Amino acid sequence: MIEKIIERANDLPPISLEEMSGIKLMNRTDTKYVATINQLLAFLKAVQGEYYIQEINGIRLASYHTTYFDTANNEMYVMHHNGKLVREKIRVRTYEDTEITFLEVKNKNNHKRTNKKRIEVRGVDSLIEEQERVIPFLGKHAWYKLDEIRPTIENWFNRITLVNSAKTERLTIDFNLRFHNFLTDERRKLEHVTVIELKRDGNVHSPSLEIFRKLRIKRSGFSKYCMGCALTNKSLKRNNFKERLNLIDKLEKIQKNNTL
Repeated sequence: MIEKIIERANDLPPISLEEMSGIKLMNRTDTKYVATINQLLAFLKAVQGEYYIQEINGIRLASYHTTYFDTANNEMYVMHHNGKLVREKIRVRTYEDTEITFLEVKNKNNHKRTNKKRIEVRGVDSLIEEQERVIPFLGKHAWYKLDEIRPTIENWFNRITLVNSAKTERLTIDFNLRFHNFLTDERRKLEHVTVIELKRDGNVHSPSLEIFRKLRIKRSGFSKYCMGCALTNKSLKRNNFKERLNLIDKLEKIQKNNTL
């Protein structure tokens, strides 16, 4: 299926990283949608003429590796599960195509706006070695100290990034999701579903919304951290995520049946 996604991605006009510099949206509202791969292919066809696709060094399908941190009692996961609007996530993300790694702190406020701060680091294993930079960074932007958190789960995925013609929003499309839980050593793949995230400042018009409606792509909260944890650690609270987990199972079955 990745080959088909590449074909559709190649039909879109490119936009460079430099051209995207004015639409970082570091303080933004996020809306997520979960779809089958077949719906994604239809979506990529429908957005032609409305969106550009980010291209870096000739690469349109970027590869990511992310390690998420949490406390010993999984405070960040539990806060999200319990529906707390004000919450935080701490992660180390490597952009594998450029081999650049950042330590990132994402805070969401009670107006559902996300603010992200980051610094470049050498990698997950280097945080202690780089603590002279890491500790002040966390002290300024995070709720937790370095010695209060630990690696909890890692994931890998591919991403397509789209920008609308007006350059007022970004769409990230994540697929080929794979998870590994450090605490349970469980692994899980989500090969048949994709997560589409609309990122914009405020409620500016988005041409994608009508396309979502026509393709019956439903809005659904999907935290790669929380879903990955819930799928690979059955000891965690999961009641409030059951609807989303059931949706994942439903879409996986629909896609499998349509590709047999």
